[in-house]
Amino acid sequence: MSLVDALKQTYALPDLLSELDLARSSYFYHRARLQVSDKYAAARGAITEIFDLNYRCYGYRRIQAALGRQDVFLSEKVVRRLMRQESLSVTTKRRRYGSYQGEISPAPENLINRDFRANAPNKKWLTDITEFQIPAGKVYLSPVIDCFDGLVVSWSIGTHPDAELVNTMLDAAVETVADSVDRPVVHSDRGAHYRWPGWLSRIGDAKLIRSMSRKGCSPDNAACEGFFGRLKTELFYPRNWQATTIEQFIEVVGSYIRWYNDKRIKLSLGSLSPSEYRERLGIGT
Repeated sequence: MSLVDALKQTYALPDLLSELDLARSSYFYHRARLQVSDKYAAARGAITEIFDLNYRCYGYRRIQAALGRQDVFLSEKVVRRLMRQESLSVTTKRRRYGSYQGEISPAPENLINRDFRANAPNKKWLTDITEFQIPAGKVYLSPVIDCFDGLVVSWSIGTHPDAELVNTMLDAAVETVADSVDRPVVHSDRGAHYRWPGWLSRIGDAKLIRSMSRKGCSPDNAACEGFFGRLKTELFYPRNWQATTIEQFIEVVGSYIRWYNDKRIKLSLGSLSPSEYRERLGIGT
């Protein structure tokens, strides 16, 4: 039918219908149906805008929650259908970075023991390092994640997975609890970064409590791995980084983490971001 509409300015309609073996009644029937206004036209625009403004990473549940904030209330079934029709889908892919270099010093007990729940901020912190490989080179991210609500307490980004990367991140995290009595458990894998003297002295000076996963057991730090998975699925894998410099990439990752803390809807927090959740509870970030 679209072909007929495109050519009818050049050729007579009867000739086109005859050439395509299309009944006149069928043509006008389908044309009339297409001219009926789409009652979801506004919703389609809102869904596409939400998807594009949030790193093209929201699935139908978060889209539905974001629509609710705009007083647009649609069922999950309708949202899924509209997203499918608009070809709005999330890319998934995963590659894990490892920093284990053997048992270079005694490991502390696994105090977290896969219990990633916390009833208040600054009870349990998780940390790890993940690697990004772009055409311009390798970039490493080291964050501290709060088990209470998934807030990224602090992070550092650099081109080497070294002591400066993890120590800078830890210094920034410690600063957030400098004026409180909170002394979190800091849980990591058995990477060499968490056994070097600079890390150990900082942990001791701040009176934090160390915890480590078992050897080669990534599920022991699954909540931190989950953050990396979301970041790469939502930001890293869907994009082409061919023309991106290291400095630009570092800025993009930092912007994503700020968005993650302040705006990204988390369904387990009542469709609020970690910062919004703390604000609702009267807790400072």
